[in-house]
Amino acid sequence: MSAMASGEMNLNAALAGLHGWQRVEQDGKGAVQKSWRFADFHQTMAFVNAVAAVAHVMDHHPDLHVRYNRCIVRYTTHDAGGLTQRDIDAATRVDALPEGRPAA
Repeated sequence: MSAMASGEMNLNAALAGLHGWQRVEQDGKGAVQKSWRFADFHQTMAFVNAVAAVAHVMDHHPDLHVRYNRCIVRYTTHDAGGLTQRDIDAATRVDALPEGRPAA
């Protein structure tokens, strides 16, 4: 098996372990994205700010689509030409944010 095929299998396995993330195409290149819904704009922006903190620490910044009570986060590694382990790692960190969990 080629290193590229092996890497692709590893990415697919890692993606399968992420709840709600989907593999998508962005400008013809691989990416992952997930959508969140919130009760109001304040909660949406708290989540966006938490994602921004993750992005700053990792020096890996997602594309964000922000609406009143919804946010879509999309990761791709432009320098590498598509989806990489770095995107999966960032998605994992975003999933761990308490701001992204539904209120109890």
